[in-house]
Amino acid sequence: MKKKNYKAYSVALIIVLLTMSFFYGVLVGAYKYWPYKLLQTNHQKFFSNEYDLIYEKIDPLYEKTDVSSLINIENENDILKKRNSLIRYIWKGKGLPYSKFPETVEIDIKDARYSDLNNLKRIDKLVITMDYGFNSIVYFFHPVKNNNNLVIYHQGHEGDFIFGKRTIQFFLDNGYDVMAFSMPLLGMNNQPIAELPSFGVIKLTSHDRLELLESYDFSPIKLFLEPVAVSLNYAENFDFDSISMIGLSGGGWTTTLYSAIDPRISKSYPVAGTLPTYLRSKRNLGDYEQHLPELYKIANYLELYIIGSYGNNRKQIQILNKYDDCCFAGINYKTYEKEVEITLAELGKGTFKIYSDDTHAEHKISDNALNIIKEDLDEVDGS
Repeated sequence: MKKKNYKAYSVALIIVLLTMSFFYGVLVGAYKYWPYKLLQTNHQKFFSNEYDLIYEKIDPLYEKTDVSSLINIENENDILKKRNSLIRYIWKGKGLPYSKFPETVEIDIKDARYSDLNNLKRIDKLVITMDYGFNSIVYFFHPVKNNNNLVIYHQGHEGDFIFGKRTIQFFLDNGYDVMAFSMPLLGMNNQPIAELPSFGVIKLTSHDRLELLESYDFSPIKLFLEPVAVSLNYAENFDFDSISMIGLSGGGWTTTLYSAIDPRISKSYPVAGTLPTYLRSKRNLGDYEQHLPELYKIANYLELYIIGSYGNNRKQIQILNKYDDCCFAGINYKTYEKEVEITLAELGKGTFKIYSDDTHAEHKISDNALNIIKEDLDEVDGS
């Protein structure tokens, strides 16, 4: 009897384990629970002929582009012309909004999601209002022990900047004040309803829908950049020694474009944010804002990298995750890296570098990347 019971229990246990394994496997596939990313990477590595082309080799098609011919910058005057043209296009001749300030500022707010942050003195909440009823909610994190330097952190398409909490904590730990942003329509930012000529009443819920707002006197690109400009106007009250900007994914795109139009950003670190248009495919084309012809005919991505890096004590380190499971993986950046570096060297002011992070296979700012950024900031800030 004991042997029969043992066998019955064993069979039952095996059935239970198999059932649990099956359903967990379904969850892994549907919701990308652990170890989805590990399995995906290993599958690509060992079973896909595309692995080398994605991660280890440059697509021969990309080597056909004459990169130097795409860079129409020879001197400082070219930089200033392109920067002014970008500002003119985005704000339709009204200029960068240096005189605009947040609609409201709440000092020392309470948000339970951040109650466990270390070296946090207080959080201030800034609300920026814009056209068509858009708003942007910005959190201004002040450390107890500070080094009098500001870091702008910009979240990407994942949503609320709560997803960047680890990054925010990292810079608080190192004495930096941090301003945190989400992209339009995401996080705590609203999703307004607009009545549009020819289209009707529409709730704006995605970046691709913003294209419907384009007109002769309004560019939706403004919605991505104005919150940073307005917040920096407010930050001038604190007389920071330096202002640097870091962004992930869509926040990396924002970092790339904003650092090109506003030299108040001394150092910029876009992470998994952009590649030049000739390196894009359907897989990483991005939302409307990433491939708007009218914008990138003024200054293409290569030129944005140069403009965002140019100036006394200015620098941009573009961080790309080599094995990123979302965007801009691989080594195709090698087709343009040297051309951008050489152009800046010839201009005589500013530095551009690319760092390929091969320590992980995720779409994130890794601990390794944070340390690279911190080491570079230490050179600037003397901390």
